[in-house]
Amino acid sequence: MRLEQREEVSLWLVFLAPVFAVAVALVIASGLIVWTGKPVGEAYYHLLRGAFGSSFAWTETLARATPLILTGLAAAVAFRAKFWNIGGEGQLYCGALAATWLGTGMITLPPLSMIPLLFAAGALAGGLALLVPVYLKTKLKVDEVVTTLLLNFIILLFVNYLLEGPLKDPMSLGWPQAMPIIDAGVLPKLVARSRLHFGLIVGLASAVIIWVLLRFTIWGYEIRAVGHNPAAAAFAGININRTVLRVALLSGGLAGFAGITEVAGLKGYLTLDLSPGFGYAGIAVAMLANLRPLGVIVSAIFLAGIYVGADTMSRAVNIPNYIADVIVAASVLSVLVSLMLTQYRVRFR
Repeated sequence: MRLEQREEVSLWLVFLAPVFAVAVALVIASGLIVWTGKPVGEAYYHLLRGAFGSSFAWTETLARATPLILTGLAAAVAFRAKFWNIGGEGQLYCGALAATWLGTGMITLPPLSMIPLLFAAGALAGGLALLVPVYLKTKLKVDEVVTTLLLNFIILLFVNYLLEGPLKDPMSLGWPQAMPIIDAGVLPKLVARSRLHFGLIVGLASAVIIWVLLRFTIWGYEIRAVGHNPAAAAFAGININRTVLRVALLSGGLAGFAGITEVAGLKGYLTLDLSPGFGYAGIAVAMLANLRPLGVIVSAIFLAGIYVGADTMSRAVNIPNYIADVIVAASVLSVLVSLMLTQYRVRFR
């Protein structure tokens, strides 16, 4: 048995590959559900009902998908240029810190000015967090996987220090949290009496803008060229280091956007548990979408639906909601295999 590269990849194969991968992941998770002695059909029914079965379920799923769209875009655009940014979690908290610093009373502006200011500050903070990894990669050839991953822990420890000290809300009764965002900086709700906020519009608009950037601009061509073959891109006159720097700033800025949406749209104040791992989950979102910006929207809603629906499934049939992590992990692994099979065919001798 050997792998043989396909001369051309049909469109239907590219479309069906992730669908087949998700189906395989659900089959794998079904085995675990059967192991617990619970009915598979009923379990998946409650999972779908909890994620998409009502208007409330939809708003919860979309609210959970909002930061996943942004961190998924952050990973996708970086990976397109072969810049392996694993630091989305830390960059998310940098954006949240910027919102807390400016949005808790330091500056008071009308909402039409205050909200864009918070997003600009969050994007700047997230992008600047990647300057050190970019310098180490471009000048000293240090692997960015290591530097961006370790930077997450440094940033989280710094946030912990601030929440226990300079940024601690004196009215929090001892809990490590910052002061709440002022009303002018709070993102408006899209649906009354729900948690769905304006951050979803920011995420959708960002996905469209990134798609246009990668597909129709010279800079997007340079990003794709560097990702496909850096040596050929350099021979063609593309400045590799400058392209990597731009990609890093863009990737960090998108992750910073996610921090803004969580602290100013959902929770209202910064805590150390603001993100349950959105920065890492964004990598799974990007891989499920095959690094396609518009596909990130679909994969983020899928993952959010799994997580939200798993809570309903857990309550209804008494299955641990950790099954959601199994489904997500199996989906990513299945997608990686399916993507390989779209590029190569198996030949038997």
